[in-house]
Amino acid sequence: MLSLGALIFLAPLLLSVAAWVKADSPGPILFRQKRIGQHKKFFNILKFRTMRTDTPATVPTHQLANPQAFITRSGAFLRRSSLDELPQLFNILKGDMSLVGPRPALYNQDDLVAERDRWKANEVPMGLTGWAQINGRDKLSIPVKAFLDGEYVRRRNFALDLRILGLTFLNVFRSSGIIEGGTSTIKRGDADNSRKN
Repeated sequence: MLSLGALIFLAPLLLSVAAWVKADSPGPILFRQKRIGQHKKFFNILKFRTMRTDTPATVPTHQLANPQAFITRSGAFLRRSSLDELPQLFNILKGDMSLVGPRPALYNQDDLVAERDRWKANEVPMGLTGWAQINGRDKLSIPVKAFLDGEYVRRRNFALDLRILGLTFLNVFRSSGIIEGGTSTIKRGDADNSRKN
């Protein structure tokens, strides 16, 4: 219900962004990518296209040597503002995702999926935003991100979801935690140590 209401309310914005993406560079408006959802089931996530059509299809953005070379002019703003994620409201409406939960892993992110298994973070619906997103986002290493996803699973409740949604809007406004082309290097032990603290 919330995703449907958001789609109706944001329809003028969605149409404006779609027109901008189409006018800015050749190619489709939407980008589809295989992701891993709840119980490790695959689904196609939707985003506004932010990169050129000649971007290597099988290489995640964070593994590209120079991702900025492939990001379009409109894409740079959409990624910085997180507006490229808005089409995922259709994924939520369909039932592939939830508003809040661990972010869906890429289809080939076996390391993240394995780490999430340690914390039972693959057992809940994946989200448009999540606990890891408001606590570092791209700055986090895989083990720490998975640990935070597991912490969300352990603490999961309606009040926490509302807090995460509120802090997400604040972080988007500040463009916090966004790094193109990689994540920080935090060792596996840091996640175990953070659990003890």
